[in-house]
Amino acid sequence: MDAPTLARDIAIVVAAFLIGGIPWGVIVARLAGGPDPRSIGSGHTGGANVARALGLRFAVVSGLLDVAKGGAAVLIARAFGAGAAVEVLAGLAAIVGHSRSPFLGFHGGRGVSPAFGGLLVIEPLVAIAIVPIFAIVFLASRYSSLASLTASAAGGIGLALIAALTGQPPAYYVFAAGGPVLIWLFHHDNIARLLAGTERRFGSSRGAR
Repeated sequence: MDAPTLARDIAIVVAAFLIGGIPWGVIVARLAGGPDPRSIGSGHTGGANVARALGLRFAVVSGLLDVAKGGAAVLIARAFGAGAAVEVLAGLAAIVGHSRSPFLGFHGGRGVSPAFGGLLVIEPLVAIAIVPIFAIVFLASRYSSLASLTASAAGGIGLALIAALTGQPPAYYVFAAGGPVLIWLFHHDNIARLLAGTERRFGSSRGAR
């Protein structure tokens, strides 16, 4: 790899991290004149907390914008012809940027929405297939964290299987494993509460996390 190509690839990954770091949950809350989602529940900026702070309508808006961050990161790499490995690194960088936003003191969300956006570009059928999985687990349990954890694992397995069956680039296995691993790491406190039986259900009057 020559120096200009390396510089391009690094720039793409850095740009993906910064795009991922755009705190749409906070921005939407300010534009709506509502409470900062960081002041409610878990203090994170993802869709679940925006729903608690502002309601479902604004949660959908911020959630879609967060999904777009992950998709945009992969598409930028693809537009520059950087190859599957850089697409994957850009997608993972967007997830990290969302959860460790440089614009919020390296705090943020859990990474679920940008991970979904990246998967939607890399393998749309898998992304579509995990939507009902998320919905079923969420409706059955009212734990947004459990639904996210389950859907992310299913997405990783699905992507790995499709990559194996269709001869996709080996780099996609990295996204299949790395995306869910990051999401589970960023949900470490939720996992601890789920295991302890203290995780709050969505809509709980006692301040869900």
